[in-house]
Amino acid sequence: MKPDRRVSNCSLLTLRGMLRAMVAFLLVIFFVFAGEANCSTEHRYLHHRSERSLCAELIQPYGYPCSEHTTEDGYLLALQRVSSSKGGVIKLKPGPPILLQHGLFQGGDTWFVNSMEQSLGFILADHGFDVWVGNVRGTHWSHGHISLSEKDKEFWDWSWQELALYDLAAMINYVHAMANSKIFFVGHSQGTIMGLAAFTQPEIVDMVEAAALLCPISYLSHVSAQFVRKMVNMHLDQMLLAMGIHQLELRSDTGVRIMDFVCDGHIDCNNLLSSLTGKNCCFNDSRIDYYLEYEPHPSSSKNFNHLFQMIRKGTFAKYDYGWWGNMKKYGNLQPPSFDIGCIPESLPLWMGYGGNDALADVTDVEHTLKELQCKPELLYLDSYGHIDFVLSVTANEDIYKNMIGFFRSWGKPNSS
Repeated sequence: MKPDRRVSNCSLLTLRGMLRAMVAFLLVIFFVFAGEANCSTEHRYLHHRSERSLCAELIQPYGYPCSEHTTEDGYLLALQRVSSSKGGVIKLKPGPPILLQHGLFQGGDTWFVNSMEQSLGFILADHGFDVWVGNVRGTHWSHGHISLSEKDKEFWDWSWQELALYDLAAMINYVHAMANSKIFFVGHSQGTIMGLAAFTQPEIVDMVEAAALLCPISYLSHVSAQFVRKMVNMHLDQMLLAMGIHQLELRSDTGVRIMDFVCDGHIDCNNLLSSLTGKNCCFNDSRIDYYLEYEPHPSSSKNFNHLFQMIRKGTFAKYDYGWWGNMKKYGNLQPPSFDIGCIPESLPLWMGYGGNDALADVTDVEHTLKELQCKPELLYLDSYGHIDFVLSVTANEDIYKNMIGFFRSWGKPNSS
């Protein structure tokens, strides 16, 4: 009697899967212990970065007035206030306040790393807006915590849930109080996750006049980015947490080893940016070395895990601690969803999204649109990828003029 080859092949595949999981597990252990030798260097680097000024490095050298502000929710969050000047004279009366919120592994520098004619932060200032730049906890521009050190695992015990309900809430409240008026909001990528979650809270959304979302995300089940899908299938997020890696610093030796392992033999990472975000049409790749002087910023492994939960489950919900943890935290076996149907119909929304975006997939954007009460103004660019919306050399013509027109219809900036 001949052996059943289907059973043999199935067993072989299972064995290969087990071996691959074991190798991954051992490699993560290696990353932890190998990374310990560099731990003090990484923390010194973070501390050094937090003493640097975004205003002094990227904004004031171009002649734009810029001031540093700090608000706190336990974490000391940096905000920069930017305005335009004409003939070197600062305008006495600022225009409508607008808060810019960066995405994952990014910071406030995202809005200023291209030329003055291409960077949204400069463009908005030149159009008369009172520009405020947000930086979430853990980024290089923010200033740590009132009592915790970056070395403490508690410092990294957060996900985008806390970024939305605490960091963004604190920044919106601060800008609202300083300007004494409702504010405009612009978010990109994770910044849109934060915005949509925060706008479900009446006490936050009441301070917002209108919002523009670049690459809007509330659902992630159709993510097609190869590198991301591979990490999800490997359960890399869960391994990192199990191994006690709480800070996700891609600049560190540990971060580089992890990315090398994911690429090795599994994915063509010759163009890592495309593997992570999809094909980008319009940014200047000759400036990548310059961008890397400022990015990527650190994030937390818990945040990584929360995003991967969204991909696996197809939900827009709070962090899943497991049945027992959810019962203790939420009083329910499942984490509560963020109901974007609760975002008031009266909040004007504008959304820009692209056909080549492998993170904010068109199908997921359409899912978001179906759940909203309002009908946002939409700008779809078939050739645009995820990074193009903040770094495209033609973004001013392709995106920002349309977006500024939307804001002008809800509040007139002072003439400049």
